[in-house]
Amino acid sequence: MSEKYSMTWDLDVIFPGGSDSSEFRTYVEKLEQDVNDFDKRIQQMGQRESEDLKFWRQVLKDVQDLNARLGEAISFVHCLLSQNVHDEKAKIHRGRLSQIHATFNRTVTRLDRLFLEMNDSTWKSLLQDPDIQPIAFPLKEQRQRASEKLPSEMESLAGDLAVDGYHAWEELYNTIVGRMTIPFEEDGEVKDLSVGQAANKLSSSDREIRRKVFHRMNEAWSREEELLASSLNHLSGFRLNLYHQRGWDSVLKEPLDLNRMSEETLQTMWKVITEHKGEILRFFQRKASLLGLHKLSWYDLYAPISQGETHIPYDEAADFIMEQFRSFHPEMADFANKAFVNRWIEAEDRPGKRPGGFCTSFDQSNQTRIFMTYSGSASNVNTLAHELGHAYHQHVMNDLPQMVQQYAMNVAETASTFAESIVADASIRSASTKERQIALLEDKIQRAVAFFMDIHARFLFETRFYEERKKGPVPTARLKELILTAEKEAFCEALEEYHPYFWASKLHFYITGVPFYNFPYTFGYLFSTGLYSRALQEGPSFANKYVNLLRDTGRMTVEDLAQKHLDVDLTQPDFWQGACSLVKADIETFLELTEQ
Repeated sequence: MSEKYSMTWDLDVIFPGGSDSSEFRTYVEKLEQDVNDFDKRIQQMGQRESEDLKFWRQVLKDVQDLNARLGEAISFVHCLLSQNVHDEKAKIHRGRLSQIHATFNRTVTRLDRLFLEMNDSTWKSLLQDPDIQPIAFPLKEQRQRASEKLPSEMESLAGDLAVDGYHAWEELYNTIVGRMTIPFEEDGEVKDLSVGQAANKLSSSDREIRRKVFHRMNEAWSREEELLASSLNHLSGFRLNLYHQRGWDSVLKEPLDLNRMSEETLQTMWKVITEHKGEILRFFQRKASLLGLHKLSWYDLYAPISQGETHIPYDEAADFIMEQFRSFHPEMADFANKAFVNRWIEAEDRPGKRPGGFCTSFDQSNQTRIFMTYSGSASNVNTLAHELGHAYHQHVMNDLPQMVQQYAMNVAETASTFAESIVADASIRSASTKERQIALLEDKIQRAVAFFMDIHARFLFETRFYEERKKGPVPTARLKELILTAEKEAFCEALEEYHPYFWASKLHFYITGVPFYNFPYTFGYLFSTGLYSRALQEGPSFANKYVNLLRDTGRMTVEDLAQKHLDVDLTQPDFWQGACSLVKADIETFLELTEQ
């Protein structure tokens, strides 16, 4: 057990009592009333009010306040359900908040329509008003997006129907995964592992354990495949129908808009990555050789090459992360210390938790919470640093208007991956033996494997799945064919055994709030690698530039962000090739160290 830093988070400081919290119930009741009152006020506003700047100042202030309060409540329930997937009261709270959220979204949709109806003179005056100018970028973005959607009444209806339709399919997926158990024999005893616990065993140094747990997990997914396929088909069908009604041809329109990036940037990035996959294949060949294999299989991808990986206690990991953050920027280390000391992190390895990791913010409390399952591996240490990077990103934006704190997923992944790089490189440098250095370097290269190959497979699968889904539901057997084809292409046919249930096991395919929850990770990884390269070149002076870039992530496109802070054009291959060169250097070092 950890002694210095707790491995369980403190949610009581937000709302005491968990899902039984009377304070939380009161908070939600007041929030619901205020959202309903605001909705009525917008419905009843007249022509005179719609042209009154004073009125709009108050409306936009209220929108940001209600959004922050709603986010506070949703984050709290998300944390409750993540720490205990069987918390039935939290599920009831989630259902109520979904309804409140739908009402709020309906009101915002009405505001969008009012923005569209404004004459150019009033709109210009609104954006130039000193109180509103700081949020001009998201307002212009909102108006543009509204012009490309259905009339507000129809968008509102779609949002209301989505609560028990679209979003319900994601909830069903979470319920299925939450109840799943994977029987696994350990030390002569069969244990029922959660999906998260079983997934952790895929990084075991024992190949038989990896192989066995991989096939046990696939057996578990196969038992649920019909429900999961139904969930994915209905979820995507709702999304496609809505796109069709809006007149959108491309399934990439929404994810690209949400990530404030152009398709030209996306395709340039994938093209450069594809050109650099040969280096990853050399790494695969060497890793297979070190593991005594002819070819790697899916369950070997994230296996450590050393037989006895060092267990890193949680306290030691925490102190190491803070030490490395301090070498880059003292404020970053001070923030991480605050997160550890104030118990903002849930890291305990126990049953009943959801799989994966995340960072969520509490906008009203100016706090964040980090969720993961820590088992002492080097990969766990990197994940912890990764989530702290997310939290620090939010921290440096806390003083900005709420509306410009809404940064996209791709730049969110930039801050987290940057933090991870700082810690990973320090771990490699401070390794006490050559074997340890090789193991840590290999763990770092695994992230390039994930972003260049794994995420590319997800992107290829999802793009093709949506094209087929336009013609009707895609059968379970075809889902397996699509995912295997995507994996083989993304991994350049380099593996012996692939993952036929990856479409079922990957939560990201079922997230309704963010379509195409894949390419933003790769963007964030490579964009942050480019930033990290600058940090290595410029030294401590880069820290303030980095913070300023993070603070701008909610108020410009990624192309403008890169142009302003890095003086680079993301639609051209140069920046991406420079970032890939750092990956290439790591692989060459790995090949040199493992030559014998």
